[in-house]
Amino acid sequence: MVREVCNYLNADLLRFLLSGDVAIQYQTRKAFSKVSKIALRKLQKRIATEGWGAQFLAARGTNGHWGMRFYQPKWTSTHYTLLDLKNIGLAQSNQAVKETIAMILDQSKGIDGGINPSGSVNNSDVCINGMFLNYACYFGADQEKLKTVIDYMIAQLMPDGGFNCRKNRSGAIHSSLHSTISVLEGFLEYRRNGYGYRLAEIQELEKSSIEFLLRHRLYQSDHTGKTIDRRMVMLSYPGRWRYDILRCLDYLQDADVPYDERMSDAIEILIKKRRKNGRWPVQQKHVGAVHFDMEKTGSDSRWNTLRALRVLQKYGQEI
Repeated sequence: MVREVCNYLNADLLRFLLSGDVAIQYQTRKAFSKVSKIALRKLQKRIATEGWGAQFLAARGTNGHWGMRFYQPKWTSTHYTLLDLKNIGLAQSNQAVKETIAMILDQSKGIDGGINPSGSVNNSDVCINGMFLNYACYFGADQEKLKTVIDYMIAQLMPDGGFNCRKNRSGAIHSSLHSTISVLEGFLEYRRNGYGYRLAEIQELEKSSIEFLLRHRLYQSDHTGKTIDRRMVMLSYPGRWRYDILRCLDYLQDADVPYDERMSDAIEILIKKRRKNGRWPVQQKHVGAVHFDMEKTGSDSRWNTLRALRVLQKYGQEI
């Protein structure tokens, strides 16, 4: 039943993943098992009523928000909770989430057309908008109301092919890996879920932004070849707005980007982080308030093991 994953997935690892939260079970079955679409949908449906998914949904306030409001506090705000719900695989038809996203589109537009949670800053943040597009498109947001968000995001393209949330605020002249991966994830969900507005332009932006990542070998300075930030080669989950090599590699495999030799350094680092028991750890957490901890720093991580195996299924034989 289980497809071989470049000799990295074995029966012990499969049992480890399938003994986790229903969200992990669902994504494991989806990635590595030959199960029917009906069986997968039944498993996915349980995410809303069991484990992490049920805990996230139970924290929603009567006003339709999580935390204090759309972006406060990190990481229990509406924004980051919706991103968590999308990433754990909550069913796209969830009505409560759809209502909250519609409310955001009605109430949180900035004067530049982007989603802007601040009442005091005129310029929207392209990183926030990339993350918003990621979950909004997954949960089927109204295309008409997304048009200004798309217009805003396209206008933020940098000359080097990527994105930087400081371009329209403090005049950044070089793209950011953090911002670029958030935008790419958003564009992927936009395209995957059948949205058509300015689609050809978005597809070209995806190409330029992927090339930006590859030009940096996913974590290196394009001038010196040195690691940009050591946190980029440490494994975390959830990633929030922060970039790391596993988040990038998992995006690349999900977007079906063909292997490129410039991925090799990052993949080799990922392989070396595998523990003797075949699992990958949680190496860092991003400081902030949380609804609950899905995993503990230093522990064997089902999230990172699952994502690493998805990457190696796609690219492992190339190394």
